[in-house]
Amino acid sequence: MSFLLGPIVGFAQTAEQQRHLDSLLVRNQSYNRIDSTKVKILTDVYRQYMRIKDADRMEDYVNRTIQLAQQLKLNTFSAMAYYRRGLFYHGRSDYIKAEANYEHAISEFDLVKNLDMIAGTYLNMGAMYANIPDYAKSLEVNQKAIAIYDKLGNDLDMASCYTNISSIYQDLGKASQSLVYLQMALKVFAKDEPNGRGVAVVQNLIGAAYLDAPKDELLKMGTTVKDRLQIALSNFEKSLTISESLGENGLIASNKQQIGNVYNELGNDDLALKSYQKAIQISKVGDDKNLYADCLYALGSFYLKRKDYENALVLYSNSYEIAKQNNLLEIKKQAAFGLSEIYENLDRYDESLAFYKEYIIVKDQIFNKDKEREITRRQMQIDFGFKEKDYQFKQKITDVELQKQVLLAKQQQQELFLKQQELALSDKEKTLQRLTFLKKQVDLEIDREVQKNKFERAKLQSKYETSLRDRQIIKQDEQIKFDWRVKIFLTVAITLVLLTALVIFLNQRKTTRLNKIISSQKRELEQLGRVKDRIFSVVSHDLRTPVNSIISFIQLLEGGTIEQEKLTKYASSLRNNLSYTSTMMENLLNWAASQMQGFNPHLESLDIEKVIAEVTRSMQDLANQKGISLNNNIEKFVTCKADHNMLSLVIRNLLSNAIKFTDKGGKITIDAIIVAENLEIKIIDTGIGLKTAQINHFNKPGYLGAGVSSLGTNNEKGTGLGLMLCRTFVGLMEGEIQVQPNPTGGTIFTIILPR
Repeated sequence: MSFLLGPIVGFAQTAEQQRHLDSLLVRNQSYNRIDSTKVKILTDVYRQYMRIKDADRMEDYVNRTIQLAQQLKLNTFSAMAYYRRGLFYHGRSDYIKAEANYEHAISEFDLVKNLDMIAGTYLNMGAMYANIPDYAKSLEVNQKAIAIYDKLGNDLDMASCYTNISSIYQDLGKASQSLVYLQMALKVFAKDEPNGRGVAVVQNLIGAAYLDAPKDELLKMGTTVKDRLQIALSNFEKSLTISESLGENGLIASNKQQIGNVYNELGNDDLALKSYQKAIQISKVGDDKNLYADCLYALGSFYLKRKDYENALVLYSNSYEIAKQNNLLEIKKQAAFGLSEIYENLDRYDESLAFYKEYIIVKDQIFNKDKEREITRRQMQIDFGFKEKDYQFKQKITDVELQKQVLLAKQQQQELFLKQQELALSDKEKTLQRLTFLKKQVDLEIDREVQKNKFERAKLQSKYETSLRDRQIIKQDEQIKFDWRVKIFLTVAITLVLLTALVIFLNQRKTTRLNKIISSQKRELEQLGRVKDRIFSVVSHDLRTPVNSIISFIQLLEGGTIEQEKLTKYASSLRNNLSYTSTMMENLLNWAASQMQGFNPHLESLDIEKVIAEVTRSMQDLANQKGISLNNNIEKFVTCKADHNMLSLVIRNLLSNAIKFTDKGGKITIDAIIVAENLEIKIIDTGIGLKTAQINHFNKPGYLGAGVSSLGTNNEKGTGLGLMLCRTFVGLMEGEIQVQPNPTGGTIFTIILPR
């Protein structure tokens, strides 16, 4: 496993990621220039496709990026595209595509002389070859990375290469050679940061090398089987001290588990148990489920060794479930076998057989994965002969070490040849496994028959005892039947009571709802009655004055003595009074019509600019008399759904009020804006405005202002019906009307109608 290359973490496709991708695609579509910005946009697009794991579209945009970058001589972008695509397929274990992209990336990085990225690519290739496994190739590319890091003077990354090479030797069972590279790495990390993470990792690996080394390798390492435990313990404790100071919980848990293994082998049960428990406690809250499952399995094995089956069963079960959820096949296999063993010791043969079957299944899965890796290795046409290098490491690796690596590669070639033979014998191995399984199954069946015989004897004994209790059971049955009848009677009675209560409750709730409706209608009728009374009062008062004026004017005409100048003056005054009376009667008739059932507006799509223009033309003379500027700012072809006559009447009333309460030289503006699915028509004047109480009263849902009229700035009279009529007609057109103060003086009436 690579020291530097961590697991490639995939993220679920979220709505936020999709929105970000959509914005990048829009930006790419709209940007048509062929330059470095276009390359950066394409880079962002393929990286987003990598995050959501869309391989097909990722391939398309990576190819576009590479083609354009090479065309513009921007080889850094094409190199990073190959490198990232290699990482993508590496994370998916598609090693053939990963290798091809890594090699292209190295070629592109070489064009821009980016040695650091070339070395980093070699380092990832080393991790990939180790996973196949192809240790010869892994050693080769790690050596190339070391040579580059040595040239750059990058000791830390070179130390990481040493650590990776040590893992290769550890996997090959060459703990002594692994120790050489770990010591070299430790020297570099300790020089850079004595209490850094690198030192903690390497000391943990050194401890593991001593703990797991076979006897012959321990001799090469200069120690014995017994002494290795103290050396391993010392390294684990040093690593633990640094890990705790850094807060590296993953390393802390790993060291605690390994310390528990050492104490377990030393026979110190108390310290081993404490170490295992601490490792589980820390790893439980971490992200490394492999480590957590392994810690649970280690403590389960500790209890199983001491025949504490209850605790071992719990720990093995938890380890098995975590391994199952996270597809950790090796731990799942070990936990399944351990559970089978525990259940067998507990004489629970069905469970033992089930987990033994699961053990065989998982073992076959691991074997099949090994075969898949072998097929991958063959497809990649690996050259197992490891060629001697033309260089050696400066003061890091001697010629003797290089020769050892060549011999190791040759040894690996022989091991791989044996691997081929092992694959040829795979069917025979499966057959032997099946025979072992069948033998265990027969043993379990025999035990099951023994248990069955015991059960039959117990069953006969039970029948004998049952016959003695038959009479008592008959009496109990009679009592039970009586109790059952009583329960049925009580159940029926309770059900009837509940149904009656439910009916009463529903009736009361219906009555309450109807009372509320009646009360609401009563309040509305009372309000309408008050409005009508107020209207009749206004009409009776306001009609008296113009009628009296007409009578007096006729009397003057009959006398024949009135001068022409006075006649003209009286006629003008009479005309004004009759104009006011006509307007009042028109509003009154319109309001009366709106209150009649069956009075429905004819809603149609209207060009608001035309409707407003018609009204403003009719009101222009009245505005000119007071020198008021009347501005229609509504653009053409702005439409909404409304009744033409109703809307004209509403606008005319609002403009009439605006002119009435605006001083000479004032200004009235009509605007319209589209808000979502509505059109807002605003009539803005610079007049005297409304009081806060008047504005609040008008904006309330139950506004009724009929008969309340005020004199205008030139003592113009009003009907008192205009605003109420506007409110009623706007409501009939499924709209709203609001009023608010104009910050610069005056009022703003807003009509909101659907489009």
